[in-house]
Amino acid sequence: MKDYLLSNKWRMLPGTMKWQVRLVIICLLCVESVFGQVRYSIPEEMTKGSVVGNVVQDLGLDMKRLTSGRARVFTGDNREYIELNIEKGNLVMRERIDREQLCGKKTTCTFAFQIILDNPIELYRVTVEIIDINDNAPSFPTDRIQLEISESALPGARFVLESAVDPDVGINTLQSYTLKPTDHFVLKVHSQPDGSKYVEMVLEKQLDRESQEDISLLLTAIDGGDPQMSGTVTIHITVLDANDNAPVFTQSVYKASVKENVPKDTLITTVSALDADKGANGQVTYYVSHLNDALSNVFKLDPVSGELTIVGEIDYENDQNYQLNIQAKDHGGLADSSKIIIEVIDVNDNYPVLTLMSFSNSIPESALLGTVVAMINVQDQDSGSNAIVHCTIDNNTPFKLESANTFYSLLTDSILDRETKSEYNITITATDEGVPPLSSNMTLLLKISDVNDNAPVFEKQSYMTYITENNTPGISILTLKASDADWNQNARISYILQETNVNGVSVSSYISISSDSGVIHAVRSFDYEQIKSFQIHVKAQDGGSPPLSSNVTVTVSIQDQNDNSPQILYPVQSGVSLVAEMVARSADVGYLVTKVVAVDADSGQNAWLSYKLLKATDRALFEVGSQNGEIRTSRQVSDKDAVKQRLVVVVEDNGQPSRSATVNVNVAVADSFPEVLSEFSDFTHDKDYNDSLTFYLVLSLAVVSFLFIVSVIVLVSVKVYRWRQSRLFYKSNGNLPVIPSAYCPPRYADVGATGTLQHVYNYEVCMTTDSGKSEYRYIRPVSQNLVNVDSSGAETMPHAEKTTTVENTDSVLQVRSPV
Repeated sequence: MKDYLLSNKWRMLPGTMKWQVRLVIICLLCVESVFGQVRYSIPEEMTKGSVVGNVVQDLGLDMKRLTSGRARVFTGDNREYIELNIEKGNLVMRERIDREQLCGKKTTCTFAFQIILDNPIELYRVTVEIIDINDNAPSFPTDRIQLEISESALPGARFVLESAVDPDVGINTLQSYTLKPTDHFVLKVHSQPDGSKYVEMVLEKQLDRESQEDISLLLTAIDGGDPQMSGTVTIHITVLDANDNAPVFTQSVYKASVKENVPKDTLITTVSALDADKGANGQVTYYVSHLNDALSNVFKLDPVSGELTIVGEIDYENDQNYQLNIQAKDHGGLADSSKIIIEVIDVNDNYPVLTLMSFSNSIPESALLGTVVAMINVQDQDSGSNAIVHCTIDNNTPFKLESANTFYSLLTDSILDRETKSEYNITITATDEGVPPLSSNMTLLLKISDVNDNAPVFEKQSYMTYITENNTPGISILTLKASDADWNQNARISYILQETNVNGVSVSSYISISSDSGVIHAVRSFDYEQIKSFQIHVKAQDGGSPPLSSNVTVTVSIQDQNDNSPQILYPVQSGVSLVAEMVARSADVGYLVTKVVAVDADSGQNAWLSYKLLKATDRALFEVGSQNGEIRTSRQVSDKDAVKQRLVVVVEDNGQPSRSATVNVNVAVADSFPEVLSEFSDFTHDKDYNDSLTFYLVLSLAVVSFLFIVSVIVLVSVKVYRWRQSRLFYKSNGNLPVIPSAYCPPRYADVGATGTLQHVYNYEVCMTTDSGKSEYRYIRPVSQNLVNVDSSGAETMPHAEKTTTVENTDSVLQVRSPV
């Protein structure tokens, strides 16, 4: 231990007291150091801000430890005389200390406090002794003492005087009295067991009322401080006639005991004094000498009966015993003195006091077992078993208490989970061992702070959403919702679209998502015919550190809309030629003329096609299959039917609203190709063609015919030449007739899942000789067409067509006829 005395106050101490202080310091230094304790000695009345000592040096601490441990002073009560300067490690005065106010008449005046450090928690006890300085002069209760002394008083008679009071202690308190003049009286000073002094005035020379009736004396009380201080009181003595006997108490010391908090008017004891005189000189009056205000509010001595009763409250915690100086005085002025010593018995009348020294009002749910939540100091002002206190908490909480003397630590006892319980009301109950026991409690509200230990969870494991094609860009498709059991920032969810490719294109060009609300928007307008469905992956990520996340798959299906009209695949419409289907006049009912083939890029019922005959030259002659588009004769073809027939077929889908397309079908009703040519040449007179078309058509037909005849002649000549060479030509006049080829029935084929009708038309020229041994047939297709039906891969068969063309400047007529 080390004692520190400040120089300013040190100079005020007298020489004797300095020697005593040095002796105390030497003794304290000889004692082995106690772990975690230090003791300082300081004079009272030190100025605010004065340095008491340096705890860094005296306790062996580090300056950094003071800062990191949030070092602080804990006194246990509401008054702090000393504070800690963390920057320098000094203990400095926070306010002036009046030793007399703090400790009263106690010889040793100390107070203690703790220095507390956190992380880990450390306690250091500091005891400060307050050394008295001579700052109070002795004082008497009154300015004047009035005495009446009989002239018959013999030398040696004693008269107790009111003692002076000096709040100081030790050498600084009252040390001696002086009396002036000393013609008749001398002083005797007596020390009491409690260290106080009282003075008696002893008659040394008998009084003579006749020579001097009134005597005035000056009583001076002097302390032992440096410099000395004193107080005076005037003693006025009135000399009375003789009173030979003084009262005498039956006991020199009266002892009594009383429990604290006893009711008022309780009798403590009765004192008694005897006086041998008779009459008025033998009547004794009792009173308490040196009765201050504190005692007068607690005790009352009956002047006649000598009964001492309680008129105030007695508190063991304030005073454990009392001492009353009493006097018995007769009417002649003679008196005797005695004292009453009262012992106060403690009762269990104080509740334990819980003081929160350190408290973390919030701890993370990831706190380890044994984490200190709070530190509590428990005090009970009673004594003995009444001051023994035990603390408990509710067993249903994940916490426990550990004690060290009067200090309790509240620790975690199990794993915490904020999602299960976010806060605890912890009630700490302190109960003493008194009879009956008294208890008090303290409730701490401890909040469990969140730790990011829960990942976001989507409401569904996967999502399916639908959107109609041709949507408006930016339209909301779906709202994703994920929840997080954590709190605040750890539960703040952001939605992130994970980057993937859809059909070789970044998914972000199709879809966007709001990071806050989880709303999925379409970035573009979708086309069912291009993409029917795709998947995206969305990540929900919380705002914790580190963040946690979860993923979900969203399937987006595009719903078809009737936005495509049927497409006519067959017959092919051309703006530069007229294509006609040929029907023999001998055709029966139900004869298949041709088939209209159409497709629709939509799907489902939007792609269901139906066929209807919109217009016809003769509506009674033809009919159209509503499901397959086949054009058949609805009656027997007659000679009266016109050669050229024009049909308009409309193809409708099943969408809402429906879409349609029309196709013109030209049908030639004839038995021979020339008839078709002659009849269809009239097409040039239709209002659909120009007048100049006829000229070009005829010219084209003549050229083709010429080329054809020349080709036939050349072929015949070659054959005749070869025949002659082989001597097989035995009957010939050298001219080969050209026989018009017979008309062969057309070959029809209907293949493919689409029902497309494939026609192969051949125009054949057959030549023969008279012998009949040899027959030559030359087939010369003029044109071939390839028609693709749909994307499924079904296609029409190629058509071998013989086309007789009449060219003019405006149009070309193509007549397909079987040979």
